[in-house]
Amino acid sequence: MGSEPGLILDAVGIRQRFGALVVLDGVDFAVGERDAVGIVGPNGAGKTTLLNVLSGALRPTGGRVSLRGRDVTNRSAAARCRLGIGRAHQVPKPFGAMTVFENVLVAAQQGSGRRGRASYAAAADILDLTGLAADANNPAERLGLLSRKRLELARALATKPKLLLLDEVAGGLTDPEVAQLVKIVNAVRAEGVAILWIEHVVHALTATVHRLLCLYGGAFIGDGEPDDVLALPAVREVFLGTEVTASLHLPATGPQSVAEQVAEQELP
Repeated sequence: MGSEPGLILDAVGIRQRFGALVVLDGVDFAVGERDAVGIVGPNGAGKTTLLNVLSGALRPTGGRVSLRGRDVTNRSAAARCRLGIGRAHQVPKPFGAMTVFENVLVAAQQGSGRRGRASYAAAADILDLTGLAADANNPAERLGLLSRKRLELARALATKPKLLLLDEVAGGLTDPEVAQLVKIVNAVRAEGVAILWIEHVVHALTATVHRLLCLYGGAFIGDGEPDDVLALPAVREVFLGTEVTASLHLPATGPQSVAEQVAEQELP
C-alpha cells in the first residue's frame, strides 16, 4: 500500500498494550519529508513507547507503520535503520572502551552500509557537525553528559537517516548546552533530515519544530503550531500545569533552569 506524496512516515491505528494496560490507543501519525515535529506529554503518556514502535524496537499490538510507502510494521529496528530511520536514545549508551571516532565509524558502516574511505569521511564530517572533532581519539567512557548526548546524536546521524527520532536528548543539560544542541539539530534539519523530537525541555522544541503534539492517555490531545498547542487548556492541565507558551524561547545565557523559568510563570 502506498502513502501520500511527501510522507516519509505514516503510522495508522497504532495500538500498544502491556497486559491490561493500554499505552497507545489507535494513534494515527504522519511525518512529511523535512518536517520538524515535537511531542510533549507527562511521564507515562507513552511517548517513548511510540518511538519504540516507530523505530522497530517494539512490535505494536495493532496498526501499521509505513516508511516511504513501504509497510515496515514487522521489520526489525536494524532493517528500519537501513531504510532511513535513525534514533538517539534518552540515555546514551556508547561503546565506552572505543574512541568517539570508532563509535561513529561503526554506525556509519553498520547502519548506512558505507565502507572504506567513504565511512571514514562520513564519520569525520559528523564529528565536525556535532562539535566532537576534538574528542575523536578519546574513549567514549570519558565524555561528560553534553558530549555523550552529542555522541548519541552523532551515531544516529552516521546511519544516514531520512527521519531522525530524538528521545529527550536535551534532558539534564544546562540552558547554554541546550542552545548548542538546538543549533546542531537545526543544522541537521537544514540538510534535509526530518525530525521527530520527544522532549520535556519545551523551549528546545519551540526553537526547532514547526508542529507540536501532546500525547496523553494513549492519544493526541493537541496537534498544531507550538504556541497554539501549548495554549490549549487540556495541554496546560495534563502537561504544563502552568501558563506557558512558545514565547518561552532559549535564553542567550544565564544559570536559571527551565524548571525555574516555568515555576515563575503565573498560574492559570
